Amino acid sequence: MGLFDMFLDISSAFSFADAYAEAPPEDHEEEHSEEHDSEEAKEGGDAEGESEGGDDEGADGAKDEEGDAEEEEEEEEEEEPEDPKPALEAECAASAACAPHKHHYEDCVERVMDREEHPEKYKGPKEDCVEEFFHLTHCATQCAAPKLFARLK
Repeated sequence: MGLFDMFLDISSAFSFADAYAEAPPEDHEEEHSEEHDSEEAKEGGDAEGESEGGDDEGADGAKDEEGDAEEEEEEEEEEEPEDPKPALEAECAASAACAPHKHHYEDCVERVMDREEHPEKYKGPKEDCVEEFFHLTHCATQCAAPKLFARLK
């Protein structure tokens, strides 16, 4: 492992990787559907001379029904169950177990808001309520965890 290997590693780290899309571009899908439609039109034109026009309307209606059924399936798939964690944490934050932490956090918020409204009253470093917020959040999470896992089983 010499100097050359080091430069090779560095240059490979900064090389540009190929970008891969998660889905094909929309233009590609449209071209494919246009090709598919033109093939159907050619086949439909040959079949049209052999069959009556009423049969074609029934086929179009069947296609529309299939499209509607697919849309309904997509809507059903999009619905996700509600996450119970935020509701459980809110309950726990308001419970007696986390009452001291909530009280400290609310007092801190009042001090900070008062300091912002009347900056001339207060001298010294500015205060934030990050520590109090984390204590309250930790308490609520610890309280909600057993309840959450009991629901998920």
